[in-house]
Amino acid sequence: MTRQERAALTREALIRAAAAEFERQGYASATLSAISAEAGVSPGALHFHFENKAAVAAAVEHEASALLRRTARSVYGQRSNALQNLTDTSHALARLLREDVVVRAGFRLSCAQNGRTDLNLRQEWHSCVRQRLAEAADEGLLTPDTGRQRDLARTVVAATVGLETLCGDNGAWLSAETVTGLWRALLPLLADPRALTGLDPSGTPAAHAPAPAPAPTGGGPAHPVAAGPGPAR
Repeated sequence: MTRQERAALTREALIRAAAAEFERQGYASATLSAISAEAGVSPGALHFHFENKAAVAAAVEHEASALLRRTARSVYGQRSNALQNLTDTSHALARLLREDVVVRAGFRLSCAQNGRTDLNLRQEWHSCVRQRLAEAADEGLLTPDTGRQRDLARTVVAATVGLETLCGDNGAWLSAETVTGLWRALLPLLADPRALTGLDPSGTPAAHAPAPAPAPTGGGPAHPVAAGPGPAR
């Protein structure tokens, strides 16, 4: 193994250890000594990669954003229609939040208004929902009252982000069954009756496919959580 490969593995271990520590203790109470101990490296090795705790937290946020973005783009590429894609994307992102501590910690850090990065994944999810609903309107999938589109987007975001918040106390709030129940209630409010019969609130296979393999960890800026077919959000 080359020195560069060892350094990349150490950095990844530090990001994962930091995510676990931020999830347990919160940003304010987490310590660099606990993070380095969790990763099994020396404090000097930590400082080789990260100047301070804020830099570690920013790396966790960017790593989470990158995985969420790759997953959303992967689901988008397999979509059948915009409403099903929105349902599938929410299932895929919920799975990441259930299973990956870096995604959970990064998502919560990015929404804390602490100024470490320019990320706010909740706002980016809102943009994604608005985009998918606009596409659904173009595809003729929405109920005739298209003037409600802004209200519908806010309802979807409030409901899905609410599950993420509640998951902090009880992981069952982000279970596949809970997300399916949410869409079972939401889709009749969104979809034209003629389109509703073709929609699956439990998600298509695209929603449950394995997450895309992670790209090499980097410190560059991340883009929004879910993009359309063009350049990454």
